[in-house]
Amino acid sequence: MSSQTITADAAGTWKLGDLPVHRLGFGAMRLTGSAAFHHGTPSDRDRSIAVLRKAIDLGVNHIDTAAFYFSSLRSANELINSALAPYPEDLVIVTKVGPYRGYDGEWGTSARPEDLRGHVEENLRQLGRDHLDVVNLRRMPKYDSIAEHFGALAELREAGLIRHLGISNVTPRHLAEARAIAPVVCVQNRYALDRPDPDSDELLAICGEQGIAFVPFYAVAGEAAERGSTTAHDEHVRAVARAQGASPAQIRIAWTLHQGPHVLAIPGTGNPGHLTENVAAGAIRLTDEELNRLNRPRQEAG
Repeated sequence: MSSQTITADAAGTWKLGDLPVHRLGFGAMRLTGSAAFHHGTPSDRDRSIAVLRKAIDLGVNHIDTAAFYFSSLRSANELINSALAPYPEDLVIVTKVGPYRGYDGEWGTSARPEDLRGHVEENLRQLGRDHLDVVNLRRMPKYDSIAEHFGALAELREAGLIRHLGISNVTPRHLAEARAIAPVVCVQNRYALDRPDPDSDELLAICGEQGIAFVPFYAVAGEAAERGSTTAHDEHVRAVARAQGASPAQIRIAWTLHQGPHVLAIPGTGNPGHLTENVAAGAIRLTDEELNRLNRPRQEAG
């Protein structure tokens, strides 16, 4: 498919609270290197800045990031600040808090509730903002309940440091727990065409019923996760890609967006060409027959 003039609005829009965004956004994790965190080779700074500016030119107005997205040389938040500040009025930057990495890149102790203000302040400082548009609480496995942590973020929302709240890496039980404390505008979970997950399937449906955005991560990367896009596309993905004149990665993005009008895609890349292809995937319209074919392995696994 031609992707030269396709912009993010082709995917349609949704609201994160009162903030409208195009359903095709951008994940900042891969800006910092050939693979996320300290894996791979650190990115070229000018190239990463060019990718961010091109994303805005292509109509992207939803960027997902975090203070712990950094490699040995690059910080995603610093790149976003340098490339885009002063920020476009319609740009929504979504951050996440909870996990912690030291400057050496090693994962440290997950945040306690009283630590979260420091995490929020660090994102504010790096991004050069006086408030954060949306903050996702990333649930850490050591904590079964998210009530105390989410409650701490709700207090920061009341204080004006955060506009809207979301949650990540959760089950339906955690969503109910959070909604009893404060409004939830988005749920960010791992979710991919080739990775059946009953909890996330249930969450996707619940979010649709309640008007909450469902935002999958690693939808393109698959099992490769933070190390980059998967090349393990099955015969169904490849066949649909050929029929659509698209790449397998574009079909994975299109499938994600077809899971419901409340589903947002945030594919990430440090490659300007891949960025253009990712945004263009928002214009792909899969037929019922193609969706049935893509869903077949999930149904057989279930």
